[in-house]
Amino acid sequence: MKIVVPVKRVVDYNVKVRVKTDATGVETAGVKMSMNPFDEIAVEEAVRLKERGAAAEVVAVSLGVAACAETIRTALALGADRGILVETQVELQPLAVAKLLRAVVEREQPGLVIMGKQAIDDDMGATGQMLAALLGWPQATFASKLVIEDGGLVVTREVDGGMETLALPMPAVVTADLRLNEPRYASLPNIMRARKKPIATLTPAELGVDPAPGLAVLTVVEPPRRQAGRKVETVAELVAKLRNEAKVI
Repeated sequence: MKIVVPVKRVVDYNVKVRVKTDATGVETAGVKMSMNPFDEIAVEEAVRLKERGAAAEVVAVSLGVAACAETIRTALALGADRGILVETQVELQPLAVAKLLRAVVEREQPGLVIMGKQAIDDDMGATGQMLAALLGWPQATFASKLVIEDGGLVVTREVDGGMETLALPMPAVVTADLRLNEPRYASLPNIMRARKKPIATLTPAELGVDPAPGLAVLTVVEPPRRQAGRKVETVAELVAKLRNEAKVI
């Protein structure tokens, strides 16, 4: 079985995000970029399935500018076998990403797609569901445990009321939650080996997909700064402020 793992290049989670001066988006020039943390979990799960003999190949896929190849190299250093870069200068929105991934999946014919439940840059959390709908495949989102049994998947996921267990046939789309696993660190030998692993480069035109955005971002602003707290002298003063000044959200 082949597993496809989409990986996204995002601003590193340790970096304080800054809005561009023209308010058109988030500043990325000169900013440290890394693989989306949820996608790291997806890569780790795919590699573990391969190590257990449940998969024969792990293919990492990234979409975007040429620098996304470095994100693929990270996935290769973690244990993926090869990579595919769909290179475009267009700023991709979730539906365009899902359409491009569908085209890649139709080419690769995997038995399973594992991806992060969301990206930390926009927190959209919709691409996996869109991809499953476009492919007509079953899906299991927010997976905290994944087991392959009798040619199908048994996925445990967290819901508001507790834990939910789903059984679904393959091929399928699974989105990874934080509790699915703890990603390994890439060793130096594996980083060196990753340089020799192949990365194929495609374009949206080759895949027959128009990635033009369907939504326009009007402006991007920082959230308002939190005001400093205030001390009160008496309980009566506290009650008065709660009654007259506190806002109900």
